[in-house]
Amino acid sequence: MSVRDQIAKEIADNDVVLYMKGTPVFPQCGFSSVAVQILSSLGVKFKSVDVLKDPEVRQGVKEFSNWPTIPQLYVKGEFVGGSDILREMYEADELGPFLAEKGIVCQPGA
Repeated sequence: MSVRDQIAKEIADNDVVLYMKGTPVFPQCGFSSVAVQILSSLGVKFKSVDVLKDPEVRQGVKEFSNWPTIPQLYVKGEFVGGSDILREMYEADELGPFLAEKGIVCQPGA
């Protein structure tokens, strides 16, 4: 399976996927940490993929989305953006409603 096919499968098989540096428990960059904090504060369950484990996935996800940075969030197969976009949506109280529209359950404080 090609890296592109692997990424497409992960995105198709999971409602929310975060490509990040490190893991949710131990993020390896500030931007990935911000993305995890935002999703966690909303109580969103998500699959994380540590791009530091595989340079091909790290480069492949950038090409897949045509977005140059990590982290990258996908919701129901749709590329949402990186940590800056997540932060802006969260601060404008747009992220929760966006997720709800997509059928993603948010359980703040859960």
